[in-house]
This record gives sequence, structure tokens and C-alpha cells, in this order.
Amino acid sequence: SAISKNSLKSSLQQLECHFNWDLQKQDVDLDDLEETIGNQIEFLMEANITHYNLLSYVCHLKNLNEEALRNLQKAEEEIKINHPDEIARRSLVTWGNYAWIYYYMERYEEAQTYVSKVKNSCKKLSSSAEWKIQLPEIYAEQGWALLKFGGKYYKRAKNCFEHALKSEPNNPEFNAGYAIAIYRLEDFSDRKCEDGSQSLEPLKRAVELNPKDTIVMALLALKFQDFNKVNEGQRYIEEAMQKTPDFPYLLRYAAKFYRRKGEVDKALEILKKAQAVTPKSVFLHHQLGLCYRTKLFQLKRATRYPPQDQVEELIQLSIFHFETAIEQKTKFFSAHMDLAKMYAEARRYEEAEETFWKAFQINILSDRDKQEFYYSYGTFQYFHMKSKSEAIKYYREGLKIDGDSYARNKCICALKKLLEQRIQEGLGNAADFGTLGLIHSVSGEKHEAIECYEKAIALSPDNENYLSALCELRLSI
Repeated sequence: SAISKNSLKSSLQQLECHFNWDLQKQDVDLDDLEETIGNQIEFLMEANITHYNLLSYVCHLKNLNEEALRNLQKAEEEIKINHPDEIARRSLVTWGNYAWIYYYMERYEEAQTYVSKVKNSCKKLSSSAEWKIQLPEIYAEQGWALLKFGGKYYKRAKNCFEHALKSEPNNPEFNAGYAIAIYRLEDFSDRKCEDGSQSLEPLKRAVELNPKDTIVMALLALKFQDFNKVNEGQRYIEEAMQKTPDFPYLLRYAAKFYRRKGEVDKALEILKKAQAVTPKSVFLHHQLGLCYRTKLFQLKRATRYPPQDQVEELIQLSIFHFETAIEQKTKFFSAHMDLAKMYAEARRYEEAEETFWKAFQINILSDRDKQEFYYSYGTFQYFHMKSKSEAIKYYREGLKIDGDSYARNKCICALKKLLEQRIQEGLGNAADFGTLGLIHSVSGEKHEAIECYEKAIALSPDNENYLSALCELRLSI
């Protein structure tokens, strides 16, 4: 009946499970996510309950509710094996997901049964809670789900693991999740310099607490490499590869380590080994493309006239792997950018142009991605299309997006150089001086900024933007 359906819905909204954690399907590539979780279930022996629960939610998002239920059954089997003494406590998320899926299948009685199971278990587990029971393993499960849904969820993931650690500061799994969340946040905000070392201690601690976790070991190695402590990094990579030589997730990071170290052939060998285990992996294709690109750059640096057939071959290999990656994962932004640049390298300009814009159309881009697009596309316009004015236009767009990033700083440097050239050649217009004013003001050079805005206003006296920018600057001095 309608009434019970409404009251059921409001009960469902109280549950702690994937359906109430605000995980939006437009933020991920669902097929790719499904494959990743499948691989992790196959190769990771431990936290499979978490993986089956998440997989059931992903299946639901793909409208495969029967399959979603099968994954929840698998989660239940894992709970019986791993936590026979705490079945109710460990099943809260699984039961919550069951309730929602039955609700969407319009099997309201079964949904209600699971809602009641959760409610009764919460009462038994905690005298005060009717619904919400703040269990550390539920915070952690939410943290892992958030990490899988991409960059805009990383901060929330970190908070979840922090909550979990309050109750169990020495739990190896919670420490690993916390360290990975911080590592990803740094990677995502591109802070190599100021506080890029925040993840170093948490990663070390996670490795101490669980020396078997070779993924965390590999991330620690990459972190050491960021800080030019390559030997320490290599120690961890080698140890991890001894412990889990066939684990594809570890092999990916090991290959990245050797590629960045300049040992590209070793990286290629490792990636091919990983490909034998997970042939469909998009990540591996992207990394293979990057390896061939690195070899191309090494070849060009090593000799003034590199053999043309070798150059061609490396470009072709690189393009092949980048193309494969974006065919399989249509929202893979950095692979689109790498492919576009490689087309430009091959002088296939129309395809480069098309791929750049395809990348820009992806609907899950962060501000940092957009800054990266404007910088790379501006550079393409400047070096390959020989158009200074187009380059200036796109660098300026990149500068306008707030938020410090590597790409935005590159936009600023490139823009400053081009505008100063134009002004020296006597071609500077109001917009050029205005943009230069903005650059100085972003860089904290207020007096230079004022000078530029004054020149812009002299050329365009009615421009409101320049006038208000000038007023603000004068007031702030």
C-alpha cells in the first residue's frame, strides 16, 4: 500500500549503506569500475565483503538488480566465513543494500524484512541507537567506496578513515585507507612542494602495521621517489615485488616507478607481465603508451637526427595504446590528453584537435582538469598551429579558473611571455594589459598590476572590469 511504501522509504533513508552515501553514477565510468572491483576480488584475499557490497551497488546503477542481489549473497557468505561471531554487526551495510534493492524491485515486503533486521541489530548492539550506530568498520567501508568514485570524493574518504581510526588507531586496514586517501589527495591537488609530504608518515605507518600490503608499500616507494629518495623507494618496490610477484595492482605501480626513474625497458617488461594477468586493464594500456612516449623523448634527446623509422615506430606504439585506453574507458581524461599530444607529435593535427575537444567534453572534469586542458590546448595552438592569438586566448581561460595547480602556473608563465612579446612589438591592446594586470595581481605583484590596469583603462576607458580591479587593488595597498 502507498502508506507503507512511504514509511518504508523514510526508513530506508536512515540506513548506513551505499545507497545513502551520495555516490553519483555520473562521476565514474561504471563498466570500468565494475572491472576494477572484479579484479580486486580475484587478487585481494582479505576485504572482499567490502568489494561485494560495492559491486552490488554498481550493478544496481547499471540496472542489473538480480546480479546486485547475487553479489550481496556472496558478501553474506564471506561474513559467515570471516566473522562467524559477529554476523549481525558485520552485515549492517549488506542488509541495508538488500533493503534498497528490493525496494527498487518493488518487492516491498522483503525490503521491510531487511529494514527490520538492521533496526533490531542496532538496538541489540547499542542501547542508545535506534538506527545509526557509529561503527568504525562502517566508516571504513564508506571510505573505500568514496575512494573508488574519484577525485571529488577523496576528502570525504579521508574523513571517514579518520573517524574509523578514532576507535581503532592500530587497525591496519583503516591505516591503509587513511594513507591512500591522503596520497590520492596530494596527487590530485598536485602539491609536490609545500605539503606533499603529508602522506609519507601515514604510508610508513600502514606498511609497519601490515607488511603484507604491497599496494601501500608501492605508494610509499613512489612518495620517496617524489622527494628524490630513489634508493629508499627502490628498496620498497623490490621487497613488494618479492612478496606478490603476480599481483597486477602492484605491478602497475612498480612499472610507474621504473618509468619515472628512466628505466623504461624494465617498466615495459613489468607492464607486459601485468597484461598477461589482466589483459583488459585500461590503466596498463595508458602506462604502456607513456613508456613508449618516454622512449621517444629519450631518443630525441640523445641525438640530433634520431633514425626516422624508430621515431615513427615509437609514435605508433604510443598512439595505439592511448587509443585502446580511451576506447575502453571513454571518460579517461589524461589518456585523451596524452593521445591528442601524440597525434600532434605525428602531425595528425585534425585528429589532435578532435581528441582535445573530446577530452574537454567529458562530464566529470575537475577544475584542475580544465586548467590542464587549456594549458595543453593553448600550447598545441602555439607550437603546432603557429597561432599566438589562439594560444593567448586559451592560456587566459586556464588562468581564469581559480585554484592553484601546476597547469595554471604553466598557463601564467606562458601567457606572461607571449603578452610581454606582443607589448614589446607595440601590438598590445587593452585586453593584453588587462590580462597582464590579472597575472601580476594573482602573483601578488600589486604595483605592477596597478600599472597594467592603468594602461588597459587608458586604451579602454569604459571597461567596468578593469576599473573595479584597479579600485580593489588600490584599496588593498
